[in-house]
Amino acid sequence: MSRRRTCIVFSPHPDDETLGCGGTIAILVGQGWSIHIVTLAGHMPPLYSPNMYPRTVAEAKRAHQILGVESSIFLDIPALQLDAQVPGRLNAELSALVERLRPDLVLAPFADRHVDHVATLNSVLVATRPISAGRDIAVLAMYEVISSTHWTVPGLEASFTPTWFVDISSSINMKIAAMAAYESQLQEFPSARSIPALEALACFRGSQIGVEAAEAFQVVRMISKAGTAQLPSNIVAEGR
Repeated sequence: MSRRRTCIVFSPHPDDETLGCGGTIAILVGQGWSIHIVTLAGHMPPLYSPNMYPRTVAEAKRAHQILGVESSIFLDIPALQLDAQVPGRLNAELSALVERLRPDLVLAPFADRHVDHVATLNSVLVATRPISAGRDIAVLAMYEVISSTHWTVPGLEASFTPTWFVDISSSINMKIAAMAAYESQLQEFPSARSIPALEALACFRGSQIGVEAAEAFQVVRMISKAGTAQLPSNIVAEGR
């Protein structure tokens, strides 16, 4: 019996995973994938009130349930303090998860304006090196997070340049429903963290590939196994 294909989504905070790749997660689940979401940091003291973190964790679990996620893992690190963690310790924690779950696909945030996004990607890049369990990873890609990814400074910082698009026309409604579970994080339009803005981004990304809605990713590494010339670019089937 073949092993179920597995994906780990590394999310800096509750809601980043849904904003960046909620539609893709839903499609993968529909294809029989096992999805695990690892949330590194959260809304807790000293920047947030003590009751904020359990609220956002509860919201995340509801969103993950809507998307069909198999497991939700929370590392309980205060937001905006990921870069203050001992790098070796955080790297080891993520590496242990990769070793245990042995993913075929890993999705992580683009290193944008948010320091927690940068710290998350840095640790993910260490944990997914193509050694040991990292050799099992066919695709490592970065997702965009509406607002912070689009607030980078042109010419001074790296810009998100999508190289992989996933048609989420069939799952955009699930993505919106999952995002609606984050009541504490949603804002009114024209805020970037609003349902209309999220729908607009999906529509724009879809227009780039000729479909109704899409999510965009920037591929870090894509590996074809020995003996085959077929690239795993179709790791996600068309969503329509």
